[in-house]
Amino acid sequence: MIISENTKEKIADAEGAAAVCRALLNMEDETSREREHYWIIGLNAKNEALYVELCSLGTLTNAAIHPRETFRIAVLKGAASIIAVHNHPSGDVAPSREDIAITDRLTQAGELLGIKLLDHVIINNTAQRLMEKHYSIMTEGK
Repeated sequence: MIISENTKEKIADAEGAAAVCRALLNMEDETSREREHYWIIGLNAKNEALYVELCSLGTLTNAAIHPRETFRIAVLKGAASIIAVHNHPSGDVAPSREDIAITDRLTQAGELLGIKLLDHVIINNTAQRLMEKHYSIMTEGK
């Protein structure tokens, strides 16, 4: 489900992607925030947002992430690159083995399609500014 389109908001890094998706998460009711959400931010060549899509809504501990669904809208909208973002309702933003594995699969799929995966960002669920955390798999390492 596309949540937003053609905002032209420049998203230059993991912090910007985390802020966009955390704002979306905080608009939901408390029960919904306790489920994993997986968003894709599609960007043009200038890193301006073409769309934000809720690609998967999961359970308390996981959300289904697959390259096919991840890149579907990116191909249709002509995205130059994407940023994947998902939340950990537990608050611990450390990536799991599955998070690392899917990042590798998404990177490979993006290379085949010519759509670069710029990052995979994990956010926590807090709406309290001092407790907001995110983890950039591409920046902080695998």
